[in-house]
Amino acid sequence: MALIITIIISYLIGSIPSGVLIGKIFFNIDIREHGSGNTGATNSFRVLGKPAGFAVTFLDIFKGFIVVFLPLLFHIDIHGLFIGIFAILGHVYPIYLKFKGGKAVATSAGVLLGVNPLLFVILIAVFFIILYLSKYVSLSSIIAALSCCIGSFFIQDYLLLIVSIVVSGLLIYRHSSNIKRIIKGTEPKIKWM
Repeated sequence: MALIITIIISYLIGSIPSGVLIGKIFFNIDIREHGSGNTGATNSFRVLGKPAGFAVTFLDIFKGFIVVFLPLLFHIDIHGLFIGIFAILGHVYPIYLKFKGGKAVATSAGVLLGVNPLLFVILIAVFFIILYLSKYVSLSSIIAALSCCIGSFFIQDYLLLIVSIVVSGLLIYRHSSNIKRIIKGTEPKIKWM
């Protein structure tokens, strides 16, 4: 029973739409009606500006990070990574927004931060290097996710490898329209660096 409750709590925490809440509370804007229409950090930066974008990024990372420790709180003998999956699913398919959420980049990063901080730091570096070179947030996110698979393999964390493959697949699926725009040359490049 405790496991089910933990999974539900993780999903509900993951479902908290940081971008939508910050947009409505502080700007009286529904970011789903502006920019890409996405609820996540990238659209928050574009629509609401840098301070709000950083706040959404932090909150989305934090909700992925915090759920990893729920098994300790509820004294459940299960890896926090397993519980983190449900926060990621909550972010992508939030119950509060009729199951239309973000792309799970920051929340996935938060889960990784909770289970392997060193790999998290390496992937943040990969993300920003690709972002600096390409100016595409979506491409940087995809390459960082795939790098997580490679990193998990090299450190022989096979549970993380399996989860990374699944999350990378979800991330690529959620970025399919971005990939098409990159190929066509119509994907917007960042302007805030």
